[in-house]
Amino acid sequence: MTRLEGRHALVTGGSRGIGRAIAAALTRAGATVTVTARQAGGLKDTVAAGDAAHWFAADATDPQAVADGAAAAAKQHGPIDILVANAGGAESVPFRKADAAHFRRMIDLNLMSVVHAIHAVIDGMAERKSGRVIAVASTAGLKGYPAISGYTAAKHGVIGLVRSLALETARHGITVNAICPSYTETEMIHEDIARAAEKSGKPADDILKGMVRSIPIGRLIKPAEVAASVLFLCSTEAAAITGTTLAVAGGEV
Repeated sequence: MTRLEGRHALVTGGSRGIGRAIAAALTRAGATVTVTARQAGGLKDTVAAGDAAHWFAADATDPQAVADGAAAAAKQHGPIDILVANAGGAESVPFRKADAAHFRRMIDLNLMSVVHAIHAVIDGMAERKSGRVIAVASTAGLKGYPAISGYTAAKHGVIGLVRSLALETARHGITVNAICPSYTETEMIHEDIARAAEKSGKPADDILKGMVRSIPIGRLIKPAEVAASVLFLCSTEAAAITGTTLAVAGGEV
């Protein structure tokens, strides 16, 4: 089992779903984990449950808020050794109805949030010649899906960012990788299903079944399975893995 004692990890979007599962896995591996998200309530619950040690509230699309929160966390709990940039979200809009504002929202939330989080920690990692940066992207960063072109474009951007940044940081002892989950059993996926059902008039169960049919293993991905891939990329054994994407997708890609 990967052991991460003495490491300080920052997880964005860490109050629920995949982010919380990642925070909990890092905590169990011995890391000191700071979680951040927009709302304080879920963050407090995450810490109270023992899934993280500390929290700060910040909008992931606000570079100053993220930088200030990360700096305060590092001052109090030590330098940030591991960043998991997980914050994100999707809006289902057919392209012909997706205006420029929609694309800006999707890019800010899903791509620029990763940029801001990395900017907040990368200088310190480079100075220490050590660090792990992991972006939680999506299978939407590897293929196309209908009606989420803005989200898909942003996640493709995350993959490109990871590939380029890995080349810039390799000589500094930093690895930069992306994880691409397929449909995952989270609160967000069920919220998305409910919205899709309301818009389309289709039963929510039928929409869920359609998602599952696209995954060859025949079920949604579990958040713990995504978290396990994060632990691997944080391990000593993964020190030579950088600039790559790891699909946790049940054979979909």
